[in-house]
Amino acid sequence: MFTCPSTLKIHMRSHTGEKPYACVTCDRRFSQVGALHSHVWTHTGEKPHLCEKCGKQFSRPGDLKEHQRIHSGEKLYQCKECSKHFRKSIQLRRHMRTHTGEKPHQCKECSKQFSVVGGLIRHMRTHTGARPYFCEYCNESFSQSPHLKRHMRTHTGEKPYTCEACYKQFRQLGTLKAHMRTDTGEKPYKCDECNKQFSKPDTLKIHIRTHKGEKPYDCKECGKRFSQLAGMKTHTLTHNQKRPTVFQTGEKPYSCTKCGKRFSQPGHMKAHITLAHTGDKPYRCEKCNRCFRQSSNLSYHMRTHIEES
Repeated sequence: MFTCPSTLKIHMRSHTGEKPYACVTCDRRFSQVGALHSHVWTHTGEKPHLCEKCGKQFSRPGDLKEHQRIHSGEKLYQCKECSKHFRKSIQLRRHMRTHTGEKPHQCKECSKQFSVVGGLIRHMRTHTGARPYFCEYCNESFSQSPHLKRHMRTHTGEKPYTCEACYKQFRQLGTLKAHMRTDTGEKPYKCDECNKQFSKPDTLKIHIRTHKGEKPYDCKECGKRFSQLAGMKTHTLTHNQKRPTVFQTGEKPYSCTKCGKRFSQPGHMKAHITLAHTGDKPYRCEKCNRCFRQSSNLSYHMRTHIEES
C-alpha cells in the first residue's frame, strides 16, 4: 500500500522498467529524478554531502550514509548462513557467494568463472598482458596493485611485519608466517599424492610438479623445459655467448683473494671464504642461538628441536 499516487507511480516503474529521466552528458537513464541528480554530480565533480566526522565529501547521500557506518561501526546486513555482519549490502551479496558457490562473472577467453567482478578484471590481465601499475622508482610494471605495493618496499626498505618472538621484521606477511613456522615446526601444506608436508605453499607447489611432470619454465634458446625457475636460469647461462660458462669450458673465473683457489661459481667462492678464512657463522638458530657457517647445517640442526618438541 502507498500513501500517495506519486509514490505508487514511482514504484510501478520497478515493474515496467520505465526510466523517464535521461542524463544529457552520457544518455544514461533513471527511474527517479533524485537518482539523476546524484548521477550528474559524477560528471561535474560536485560532492555536496559532507561527513561531519572526517570532512570527506560524497556526490550521493547513499554513499555518505554507508561511509558514516565506518565511524559508527554499524553493520546492518547479516548473513543468514553464518551470522556474519556487513556495513554494505553489496558486501553481503558477495559474501553469500561463498556459501552458494555462485560465480556469475565469466572470462570470455577461457570460461573461468569468478564470484566478484574484481577477480575477473585481474584475471583478464593474464590474457591481455596489461600491467597498469608502475613503480615510480624503476618503472617496473605490475598487473595488480598489491604486487606493486610489495615491490615498493624493496626501494623504501619498509618492513611492516614483525615477529613477536624475536622482533625480526619482514616485507611480506607470507614471509613472516613462514618464519614463524621455523619455531613451531608447523607444516600445514600437505601433498595429496604422497602426504609429504611443507611449511610454505610455494614449496608444495614445486613439489607437486614432481608427481605431475609439470615443467612450466622453458629456455627461449633451445626449448628445454624445467620445473623450477632457478633451474631454467642456471641453464640459460650455457647459451651466453659473451661469457662461456663452466658447463661448456670447465673454466673457473672466480678466485679467492686470500689463497688464490679458483671456483666456477661465485656462490662456491663465497662459501669457501666463509668456511676457510673468515670463520663467520651467519646462520643463527632462533631456538638456541647456536650459529652455523652454512644454511644446510642450520636446517639439519633445526630438526633436533622439532624432534624434541
